[in-house]
Amino acid sequence: MSIKSLLMPFISQRLLSQARQDKLRRRAERERQASGARHQVHYFHQADDPYSALAAACLPLLAQRYDIEILPHVVGAPPDAAAPERAKLVAYSRKDAALLARHYAQEGYENNSVLRFEDAGAQPPSEAVHQATTQLVAAIDSGRFVEGAGKNSADLWRGTVDGMQPAATPDAVAAHVQIANALRQRLGHYLGAMFFYGGEWYWGIDRLHHLERRLQALGAARAGVTGLMFPPPEDAKEPLHLAKPPPPIDFFVSLRSPYSAIVAPRVFELGRLSGAVVNIRYVLPMVMRGLPVPREKRSYISLDAAREARLRGIAFGCVNDPVGRPTERGIAVLALAERLGKGQDYLLSFMRGVWSEGIDAGSDRGLRKIAERAGLSWLDAKAALQDEGWRQTAEANRAEMFSLGLWGVPSFRVAETLGPGLRRDDGFAVWGQDRLWAVRDALTRGNP
Repeated sequence: MSIKSLLMPFISQRLLSQARQDKLRRRAERERQASGARHQVHYFHQADDPYSALAAACLPLLAQRYDIEILPHVVGAPPDAAAPERAKLVAYSRKDAALLARHYAQEGYENNSVLRFEDAGAQPPSEAVHQATTQLVAAIDSGRFVEGAGKNSADLWRGTVDGMQPAATPDAVAAHVQIANALRQRLGHYLGAMFFYGGEWYWGIDRLHHLERRLQALGAARAGVTGLMFPPPEDAKEPLHLAKPPPPIDFFVSLRSPYSAIVAPRVFELGRLSGAVVNIRYVLPMVMRGLPVPREKRSYISLDAAREARLRGIAFGCVNDPVGRPTERGIAVLALAERLGKGQDYLLSFMRGVWSEGIDAGSDRGLRKIAERAGLSWLDAKAALQDEGWRQTAEANRAEMFSLGLWGVPSFRVAETLGPGLRRDDGFAVWGQDRLWAVRDALTRGNP
């Protein structure tokens, strides 16, 4: 066992703990009070980013609900290292933003009227994006960004950018974006639609509830403000009682993905409550497929996963990163577990082991504990380690995931059922542990 494997669980447990988060928040508040500053929320907006369009639409309401100062910044697209499959990311973000807007409208949330986004099937023309960007920078300079950015985004995506709006000069835009990009990187992020407050990042409307709870705890809510603008959708808690057997769920998962770790027990529970079969479709981690994962991205994902795990009541944080050999060994035994009908038990045991118990899956001692508590024989598991057949399966799963327009994990596919024994392989597909509600909706679609 390496020194890194010995120390990592102790270090990660402290870095990702609730206690450390609370300590850092208290420190940030003390520093704010000492400086006499208002609660300042930095917002990073990317003109042609669909998630930024949703976030910008919410800014006036956010400012109405809280005694905060919103500091806007117009940024460029994420760097290549943070978006290794840029074309897929761009296309998927349009579909996902439209899905989010429809979800909150259908659910009838009080504040859903501000969300409007439809996937036009393509990005806005570069000339329109440039024009919208010049107007956004001018709006920041004149103090009109919060009330105007939502309309600017809506006009851009509708193809109706108003050319008569005040616009900044090209030099001013270039200087602003360069400074904003540098600030975003210095503070530790890479995407648009990001809110930064008191040392923490909050992505788009998906994480606004975390920011709102924090502001409410600090007494920053204005009089009469209750609840949340966009509450996180809850997981199913009771049987769905579907009239027709639901289609299966394909669960694309990586053993090195913290988001996969915190969604695995939830998707298996959804399968149990709905009667849907959950097919485990394991893939190799991005970094083991030659794709870069920058430091800022790794840091944000770990902290965000810990925050999301606490929200869902899932143990997480005592980590022994299974990158490399531990993941390969883990998948080899997972293939065995699948053949024996113990795939779910083993996957849960592995994820709990490396993401919340600090078990070194690269050691025989660690992997044995993971395998045996899932009901596997260690002799069988050791024999499975010699079988490299899982590599072909992992590559086939990756290719299928890519064919769905997805590239990261966890991802889910719910195939459309056309009739007895018939199935369409290009059914509903979605990415992210925070889209399990969409998987549930896809299962119930077509059921009375």
